[in-house]
Amino acid sequence: MSMKKILFLLTISCLLTFASNSQNTSLQKGNSFAVRGFHLDLRIQVMTMSALRSFALQLKGYGFNTLIMEWEGTYPFEKHPLIPNRYAYTKKEITSFIKYCDSLGIDVIPLQQSFGHVEYILRHYRYKDLREDQQDYSQVCPLEEDKDRALFTDLYTELASTHTSKYIHIGGDETYLLGHCEKCSRKAALEGKSKLYIDYIRMLCDIVIKLGKRPILWADIALKYPEAIKLLPKETIFIDWNYGWDLNRFGEHQKLIESGYEIWGAPSIRSHPDNYFLTEWGKHFKNIRDFVPQGRNAGYKGMIMTSWSTSGQYSKVNESETEIIDLYAIRHVYPISGFNILINAFAESLKTNEPLNIPQYVEKYCYNRFGFSKEQSAKFWQAIICTPYEINQGTVLSPQQMSINDVRDSTRQAALALGKLIPAKNIAEFEQFRLMTDIRLQYLNYEAIYKFANEESFSKKDLPEVLDKLNGLLENGKKLDARFIALNKGILQPGELREENDLRSAKIKLLYNRLANVK
Repeated sequence: MSMKKILFLLTISCLLTFASNSQNTSLQKGNSFAVRGFHLDLRIQVMTMSALRSFALQLKGYGFNTLIMEWEGTYPFEKHPLIPNRYAYTKKEITSFIKYCDSLGIDVIPLQQSFGHVEYILRHYRYKDLREDQQDYSQVCPLEEDKDRALFTDLYTELASTHTSKYIHIGGDETYLLGHCEKCSRKAALEGKSKLYIDYIRMLCDIVIKLGKRPILWADIALKYPEAIKLLPKETIFIDWNYGWDLNRFGEHQKLIESGYEIWGAPSIRSHPDNYFLTEWGKHFKNIRDFVPQGRNAGYKGMIMTSWSTSGQYSKVNESETEIIDLYAIRHVYPISGFNILINAFAESLKTNEPLNIPQYVEKYCYNRFGFSKEQSAKFWQAIICTPYEINQGTVLSPQQMSINDVRDSTRQAALALGKLIPAKNIAEFEQFRLMTDIRLQYLNYEAIYKFANEESFSKKDLPEVLDKLNGLLENGKKLDARFIALNKGILQPGELREENDLRSAKIKLLYNRLANVK
């Protein structure tokens, strides 16, 4: 069979897998979460509209009834045409998608960041007066109230016109620049940062309520200032996001519980430190196992699975001190197409009052999805969770001392183990795990080379050996790129497929070109 035909079959198989829900995920009676949702982040890795529909159908089959869409630059704002990016959908596409989701019984809630994480808006000098800082475009100044109100009234109004949901998510998380500018600093000194935050959030909530909607916001900053929570409208809903940490990480959790506001919870399947070269599968499974029961016991009305395509932090490329060329997302993760096992695990955890039994779940999933025996399932699990450690400037961030070569050898064994497992069905889904592991191995091979190049003993005589190894990685990278496109074609936009491939190989190419020119 030709490579072209193989790639075509993999693409079709992947799309079918993406939409399938062969496991029985019907909800048991008495489920305590009225809202069972998924958060889809489209800041990068923009999905095709057909993939979005397939994903919504998958969520329906798993028992979800809510989809929070962080459209960001993919929403075609008409009054503010600088905001949409080149992957923006049309209004017709969005209204058609929402109508489709309505027919499935899935409520589509728009998420419009309106305080922090608004680089994609503030990068344009049309909005420069709204910036809290003229070098860091991440946050609006809450004291530019008239201008802020005008902008977000426009954006919320357009979103309300296309979304049938009774909710609008206003964001509100990670406002790290709070009290930074001169005006805000003065107010914070007089009245406290909590007043600065809550006054602005209350203004945003009021806009949403006047549109006949209920405001939703992330709870981290409100937890930091619990004394001010009561100042928000009673219609406000908080989402307590927790990715595996103590409940009091952001503030005294019990005060939020006692506030009287409706609360939803949110674990995650893609979050820090996940990137293309590392997925902490064990961490995310434990997050589901632990936090879903905690939310249930706390009386949360909803549970939303978040799935971040990036950290929300950006690196600027400037052409001068004041003129920006572009913003690049600092962290990319593997596309959502590779995470069905965690989406399904979350759905399963919503069906029972008992914490997710991870070993039992993995064994059942591998049997149902891939036809694996108990022994094969155990090998699969050990392969995907092996040595899940970051590399930071040549150092392995592990609880026990390990070298890059140690982690690389472990990952190589994991790749071999996955290569020996032959799924009886859902081949494309299983290929995602193999590809993720091979991409990590490629990265670790590079890190080993780069560490050698950074040693004091490294000199010109070592160049031929290093260049030969780097060239081998570049050749292997072409094969990885072809596999990536085959598995994700039709899911991500074509331009983004190319961008993601270029991103993964950027450091290898840069080091090769630098060393190849040494005379």
